[in-house]
Amino acid sequence: MTERLAARQVVALLTEPGSFTELPHPQRRSGPDGPLAWQGYDALRARAVERTGEEESVVCGTGTVEGTRAVLIAFEFGFLGGSLGERTGDRLEAAYTYARARRLPVVPLVATGGSRMQEGMLALTQLQRVARQSALTREAGLPQIAVLRDPTTGGGWATLGAGADVILALPDAQVGFAGSRVRPPDADPTAYTAQAQLAAGAVDAVVRPGEVRGALGWWLRLLTAGSTRPAPPPRPLAATDLPATGWDAVRRARSPRRPRAQAYLSAYFAHRVAIGGDRCGGTDPEGMLCGFGEHEGRTVAYAAQTGTATRPAGYRTAARLIRLADRLGIPVLTLVDTPGAANDAEAERQGVGAAIADLFGAVASARTPITTLLIGEGGSGGALALAAPGNTWATPDSYFSVIAPEPAAAILKRGPEEVEATANQLRIRPQDLMELGLIRGVVER
Repeated sequence: MTERLAARQVVALLTEPGSFTELPHPQRRSGPDGPLAWQGYDALRARAVERTGEEESVVCGTGTVEGTRAVLIAFEFGFLGGSLGERTGDRLEAAYTYARARRLPVVPLVATGGSRMQEGMLALTQLQRVARQSALTREAGLPQIAVLRDPTTGGGWATLGAGADVILALPDAQVGFAGSRVRPPDADPTAYTAQAQLAAGAVDAVVRPGEVRGALGWWLRLLTAGSTRPAPPPRPLAATDLPATGWDAVRRARSPRRPRAQAYLSAYFAHRVAIGGDRCGGTDPEGMLCGFGEHEGRTVAYAAQTGTATRPAGYRTAARLIRLADRLGIPVLTLVDTPGAANDAEAERQGVGAAIADLFGAVASARTPITTLLIGEGGSGGALALAAPGNTWATPDSYFSVIAPEPAAAILKRGPEEVEATANQLRIRPQDLMELGLIRGVVER
């Protein structure tokens, strides 16, 4: 698939042969040259029909992608730049309504320059219709997975694209609210690409054309396979004996040889796909790993700290992950492993306190079951925000503390020689946490 293929060509490449069936759509009548009587508009549409063979800028239907039935919305960029008008809105509303009635996921295959000028504000208000349909579909617990083609700009990006639960994009596709003809003349064009949106946390993955079908198929399979059963905690990958002292627990958790999140996720999931970014301009790929995976034949969402200080974007991405899993009825596994939240000046400017509060709220309000495994350091509130109340477990080489022993000793005006004794007093070992009723147990092999 390339960025400028026709809508039906794109659909044919993504769906199983013979599986696509176009949906019926309303037939809207209008006066000469459309609702604004824009001179020459009828002639423009007639040429677009002749050039593309389509009657509107979207083709909507059902098709099977790698075994999963879905409603596909394919934009035809050759029809007036894939622009949205009243008739486009009619088709989109009908497609979303059909998807909800039959409990099908929605896949917008976006290639649009925005709203249709020849229909003025009537065209622009179609974005409200689309937003409403997307919101109703979200409330119904159905996933929306967008594929961004070239270009994806204007209201199409701000609704069907950016409003999706998961966003895949083709390499070098133009993606941005401002199209190339309306952005400032001194604007850096590289900021309006799929890769730039990925770096800014607005896109989950940039996928090569030949891999889109497989990637989309995995996402559809995972996001439509919810379960109400809690995810079991992973088994420990290293030490099985409990630490003798609090300081021993700290040393084990800080050991560079201890298995980290990547190892646990690889052992736990047969296959997994990642979401990327907080949708607020930030990513934390070094501090928080989030996505969905297949464990023993069912889907489990995951949010995993990696042993580094977690940044605001990491907390916001985890909150986004948990809320999405909650809507879709998918259980969540969280892995706690951080010395604490990032506390540098940039983290404060990025709203680290608000990001942690948001994650606390997402965990507290989730209806889907959340299982937590403490796999290393549990550093204060920056770690606790990811932990499930009443369903947190620990590995033998981990600890959880209100504060790390070193700053605890400093606050108490104790010397460095008293750090180890302070660690013991804090009662941070896995067995201490279990005795205090703070975890359900220590996982065993």
